[in-house]
Amino acid sequence: MKTIYLISILLFSNTIFAQTIIDRDPEISQMVNEISKDSLQSYINTLVALGTRSTLSTQTNSKRGIGAARTWALKKFNEFIKNSGGRLTAFIDTVTIEPNGKRINRPILLGNVMATLKGTDPNDNRIFIISGHLDNMRTNVMDSTGDAPGADDDGSGTSAVLECARIMSKHSFPATIIFVAVSGEEQGLFGSTYMAEKAKKGNWNIEAVLNNDIMGSNNSNETNIINNTKVRVFSEGIPHYDTEEQLKRIMALGLENDSKSRELARYVKEVGERYVDHLDVVLIYRTDRFLRGGDHLPYLQNGFTAVRITEMNENYTRQHQDVRMENGIEYGDLPIHIDYEYLRKNTAMNLSNLANLAKAPSMPEEVKIEIKKLTNTTTLSWLPPKKGKPKGYYILLRETASPVWQKKIFTSSTQLTLPYSKDNYFFAVQSVNEDGNESLPVIPDVGR
Repeated sequence: MKTIYLISILLFSNTIFAQTIIDRDPEISQMVNEISKDSLQSYINTLVALGTRSTLSTQTNSKRGIGAARTWALKKFNEFIKNSGGRLTAFIDTVTIEPNGKRINRPILLGNVMATLKGTDPNDNRIFIISGHLDNMRTNVMDSTGDAPGADDDGSGTSAVLECARIMSKHSFPATIIFVAVSGEEQGLFGSTYMAEKAKKGNWNIEAVLNNDIMGSNNSNETNIINNTKVRVFSEGIPHYDTEEQLKRIMALGLENDSKSRELARYVKEVGERYVDHLDVVLIYRTDRFLRGGDHLPYLQNGFTAVRITEMNENYTRQHQDVRMENGIEYGDLPIHIDYEYLRKNTAMNLSNLANLAKAPSMPEEVKIEIKKLTNTTTLSWLPPKKGKPKGYYILLRETASPVWQKKIFTSSTQLTLPYSKDNYFFAVQSVNEDGNESLPVIPDVGR
């Protein structure tokens, strides 16, 4: 384990205060360092050169349209297979979508381009997914013939998926990782809905979905903010699928801010900032942007854990805009507006999280908080994870008003009593292995 010492020095009355130690897994650091701005730019330029990738566009032209985009993405995945030791497989998963009187005006063959990096542990059925959408749109969502570059929306997310697959396919992980470029997002989340419903019917053990949509540009219109050091992660609070009884439990325990997706968002922040310098992962406590949606929603609606990753400052002169000059403003989602260093950092944030999750043991089982009597201490207990070999466990603590975990206490035991009141703190437990790879946190249930 490589240890990097970051010393924060605060000068006040000639006093030196804090030292922070960050542990990085050398294998993950190596993968992060391999991410190439040139590769990301090449992917986006190729996608833009296809003219349009509208879900309703041609599927028979080899150089234009959504059919050509799917074929090219599959070709890239197949190139990565050569260095995967037989662990990576890829195909286009298709389904016919009938007209719906809204954004689908004729039967279309929808295709998600998927690459699966099979886990090396035959007893580990966990799946982690990184997603971007291959399709794009013009100002009129039904215009399937005019040019629509789609460099940022969502060439950036698709490029991040491809780059993660290129690098990670050369490594092995106990758990399985799926890299997917879905279609039909702009027409109504059809590709991700098809995949999420298929996963639910197939009882896939999906532990986390990282949906990347619009994550390669660094400036906004109107406010003119320019910043390539921040990226947003959106996560739901109250789960879509909870029953009335589950909602009563959430309110009784004060867990409105501790859904599984919100724990994933906190995890993404901690791990992403651990491995990516000069990047602040900003937690947005909304399922998505105000009254808008994305490809993580169907996973949430089917009971899976998912978050959306999006650039900090969106520019609406580019999204869903025909390329044109109007009143001195250049409209259109063009490659010239992509900040490839920013896209590299956001891709690295995705990769480091996927790798850390897929290398880690599974989550501890039956995590409980004891309530037999009133105390100012807190006793937690749990059972070992079913997958992987833990070195031990981290107990996470945060004050009730804190958005992120503030303390991390290691133990090799499966029970611990802490001098912190359950009235004033929230708690969670993670499994951790010898390399320091942590599982997602588990919020304790009530034990008696």
